[in-house]
Amino acid sequence: MLNLLKTQLGRLRILAFIEGVSFLVILFITMPLKYAFDNPGPNKTFGLVHGLLFILYVLAVIQIKIEQNWNIRKTLLALLVSVIPFGTFWADKKLFQN
Repeated sequence: MLNLLKTQLGRLRILAFIEGVSFLVILFITMPLKYAFDNPGPNKTFGLVHGLLFILYVLAVIQIKIEQNWNIRKTLLALLVSVIPFGTFWADKKLFQN
């Protein structure tokens, strides 16, 4: 884990994991609480956290694109997977490995 913090790509991998987990929490925990149990509080809180993580993820992908000269296809794929459940976990295995 500490080795991941040493590089921009490693930090992106950590951020992708956290962003992916936050997306799953929203989809499978807070959204059901909001709509099935009329409890919107957790969704507001996690929605804010997830939104901030999503913005950081997008900025990190752009930074990596510039730093490592990613082509447009790889960059767009890295951005696209962030809106697909479990997508960032796939990206960690397929896109973010050196």
